Amino acid sequence: MIRIGEVAERVGVTPRTIRYYEEIGLLPGGSRIKGAHRLYDDDDVERLAELTRLRDLLNLSLDELKELVEAEEARAALRRRLTQTDSDEERVEIIEAALPHIDRQLALVRRQKRELEKLESELVEKRKRGLRSLRELSR
Repeated sequence: MIRIGEVAERVGVTPRTIRYYEEIGLLPGGSRIKGAHRLYDDDDVERLAELTRLRDLLNLSLDELKELVEAEEARAALRRRLTQTDSDEERVEIIEAALPHIDRQLALVRRQKRELEKLESELVEKRKRGLRSLRELSR
């Protein structure tokens, strides 16, 4: 078990970020005895690292990040159910229940991808204009 400051240092965030993620439900609160420091385990550190990776990679708002995490948690619960059943009928129901969660995640990723592609196109156009200007000026 490690304290909040060490978790923050390992992941590259502030202790305030960790507390805020706990407040909004992105991260479960660390183990804590009244009046003592919060303590975290390796799973907490791994989850926080994944949250910051997704936030930074996809440039998500905290609401979008929460939506992505909630969908993943729902899928994880369905995966656990899937491993506990031998019924093909129930497996079909579980997989069908997972698809909307995947769709939500895909929609978030695709929206960010479109924004990146738009930015890339704008930059390519600016570069072309710059090259044209250079050619014209060197004539």
